[in-house]
Amino acid sequence: MNSEELKKIQTPLKDKYREAPDSAVYTLKAKGKLGEGISCKLETGRALADAGLHPATGGNGMLACSGDLLLEALVACAGVTLGAVATSIGINIKEGFVRAEGDLDFRGTLGVSKEIPVGFKDIRLFFDLNSDADQEKIQTLLKLTERYCVVYQTIVSGTKIDTKIANSSAFV
Repeated sequence: MNSEELKKIQTPLKDKYREAPDSAVYTLKAKGKLGEGISCKLETGRALADAGLHPATGGNGMLACSGDLLLEALVACAGVTLGAVATSIGINIKEGFVRAEGDLDFRGTLGVSKEIPVGFKDIRLFFDLNSDADQEKIQTLLKLTERYCVVYQTIVSGTKIDTKIANSSAFV
């Protein structure tokens, strides 16, 4: 795809978002199921994921959106962490589900409005568990899962990212 093709796809979307700002807000979701031992099975339906544009930015919907992948990483990490913590503190989870959803306003991503930030506005993380643990133990489980989940902590801490770019003909 070249820049003209991309512009042709994105221009109507940008116009739509200017005229109806609420139409630029989408909720992305990810879901996983706690598995055997300390694992979490993501419902991605892909063994290998090819990433591409979200349909709200001109993608065709056939490729994984990076926002979906971020939520899936959060679900996977939180599920594995929760399983490890539950195991560590002696909570037996008979069955469990982890879900994440996040709101994006694509006017920021597409440069329609400089006032709209690029990225997730809100992310919600849900744990649905079947366990014999009392409420105090469940709250401890949640607190420790939040504390030790790498992806969760990376997101909430606003981790600094250093970027570098190399332009080399050696890759051609």
